[in-house]
Amino acid sequence: MSDQTENLDLETLEEKAQEPFQVETTEDDLKIATAQDLEAVYEIPVKVSAVLGQATMQVNQLLKLGRGAVVELDRKVGEPIDIYVNNRLVARGEVVIVDERLGVTMTEIIKTGN
Repeated sequence: MSDQTENLDLETLEEKAQEPFQVETTEDDLKIATAQDLEAVYEIPVKVSAVLGQATMQVNQLLKLGRGAVVELDRKVGEPIDIYVNNRLVARGEVVIVDERLGVTMTEIIKTGN
């Protein structure tokens, strides 16, 4: 041990522990670490949902619904729809048709403060 390390008392160690820890890295180090970290989660399934809109109604109205009934949603034609991943809003987009199936084109990524 060096003399400097031996002379540190408990108060100094506690003060040092409160200081932010910084590591010097290059941009290349960050890219490699990110790619390696993400590789571990590539095969994890996630639930993706595209929500066209929502409606609120009373139970008696719900019970009256039958085949052919129309439920009016809170969105207008042309408004972006919400895209959720594992029940978390991540983007907004537009409905598209892909080979006779419905799809979603992402037009906006939602950034969260988390």
